[in-house]
Amino acid sequence: MAASPPRDARQHPVPDQRGANLYETDTGLQDLLKVYLPADLVQHLQPHLRRLGALAGGELDELAGTSDRNPPQLQVRSRTGIDEQKVLKHPAYVEMERLAFGEFALAAISHRTDVLGWDGQLPAIVKYALTYLFVQAEFGLCCPVSMTDSLARTLKKFGSPELVQRYLPALTSLDLDTLAQGAMFMTEQGAGSDIAATETLARPDPQQPGAWRLTGDKWFCSNPDAALAMVLARVEGGAPGLKGVSLFLLPRDLDDGTHNHYRIIRLKDKLGTRSMASGEIRLEDARAWLVGEPGRGFVQMADMVNNSRLSNGVRAAGLMRRAVSEALYIARNREAFGRKLVDLPLMRRQLLKLMVPAEQARTMMFQTAQALRAADGGDAQALRLARILTPLIKFRACRDARKVTGDAMEVRGGCGYIEEWSDPRLVRDAHLGSIWEGTSNIVALDVVRAIRREDSLKALMAHLQQLQDDTPMEAQLRATLQEAGRRAVRLAEAAAADGGDALARRAASALYHLTTAVSMAWEAHRIGKPERLLLCRLVLQHRLLPADPLATEAEPVPGAERLLDA
Repeated sequence: MAASPPRDARQHPVPDQRGANLYETDTGLQDLLKVYLPADLVQHLQPHLRRLGALAGGELDELAGTSDRNPPQLQVRSRTGIDEQKVLKHPAYVEMERLAFGEFALAAISHRTDVLGWDGQLPAIVKYALTYLFVQAEFGLCCPVSMTDSLARTLKKFGSPELVQRYLPALTSLDLDTLAQGAMFMTEQGAGSDIAATETLARPDPQQPGAWRLTGDKWFCSNPDAALAMVLARVEGGAPGLKGVSLFLLPRDLDDGTHNHYRIIRLKDKLGTRSMASGEIRLEDARAWLVGEPGRGFVQMADMVNNSRLSNGVRAAGLMRRAVSEALYIARNREAFGRKLVDLPLMRRQLLKLMVPAEQARTMMFQTAQALRAADGGDAQALRLARILTPLIKFRACRDARKVTGDAMEVRGGCGYIEEWSDPRLVRDAHLGSIWEGTSNIVALDVVRAIRREDSLKALMAHLQQLQDDTPMEAQLRATLQEAGRRAVRLAEAAAADGGDALARRAASALYHLTTAVSMAWEAHRIGKPERLLLCRLVLQHRLLPADPLATEAEPVPGAERLLDA
């Protein structure tokens, strides 16, 4: 029989976005960068953004898939019997490390003034925008990148000048041969989020003045062979509870070049982030250095964790953007029942329901990064604002990512369930965000804690009022936002009152939705495009205002479907 003629790939019934530049196809990101960054900086960054966008849609995505299929292995001993405790990484993962730590300096941007060809300190928004693109291809590596960045931040903030001078240059190196990656060894079997239950003990080192010896087990340690790790431990004979927990810097290797006195017991077999190693650590009189004040370990580690929480939210936003971009591409290019999928009413509704939380997370990423930058500059009001925005994005965006990636998989149909495509990896990785650096309950309670202890609700509402004051809008929309704000404040205050903890999740969601709705209206005015205002209205309708689940009539936001045709 004669062979069938080959089908033109452009007419193939299974659309494939592989090879697309994920920056050039994302006009929303291009618009928002112009809102949140100076024009000259945006122009300077264009070659870097375009290159990373091309990598994320092509080569980097291929490297990520290869690394996911070839996870790291633990080599306990060398072939001659020498204890090595070495994590063997696939060459594809090493190449991704070169791109992340080296070419794009994702861990060093906030600590150097000579990266990406820019003369001076780049704002944190640049780091998060680049990470947002990078994570659309690879999630796992972004964890070591974030921990290295956060460890450097915490060391500079709380470490002695000697420790900073000794270790900071390696933490911020752009050369893999001299780079010292960072990690956090915090979780124990009996002390996950309950830091007061930490059992790892620290005692003064009798052989080296100023040093300490750590003994105990750490149950979940990502990047376990990192050159440096921040570790929580209880000073022997110290106070009980949180007051007895201190923060220590643990080097992987000692001054004589030998390995420090701890072992990687095994690597974890994880649902997602398979490219990056996570393991169990046994500290056996390991030498470490005290960071900051004794007994202040939880407070100091919280600074590192909060920075990582924002990174978690950024990663969730990136995962959702990749999932939505894939779903939109499929819907616009696949035909069924004689029509493009994007023209089918149910599909249009589903796509909008995917787009709204993805865009919310993107807006929240920029708002939080902007507040963090002002806070680091000494703005006390911005510090209180960042204190509540950080757990808000960690709580809601990470939960939304689980649903958005799953529902986007459905748009691709059966192919979406096949590991050759990006969808399964996105779904598996998305489930991590709402667990690491605090589960949803813990982070929602942290929102309440920020309201109770740091007056962060007032800071948030003052910020949102300023955004509204700076934004021309029709009277009805302004009134709706104001009423939603009053109701959200009442709910948040009830959650922060005695006995109100059960309301914490609802309150956190309400504040997140309110913040994104107001911010989107502000962004729409700054961008000069009505589409972003449509997103504000969709957030109000679907995530803040009362809805009747038994209503027969649809209540569309007029013109909202234009978002699908952009």
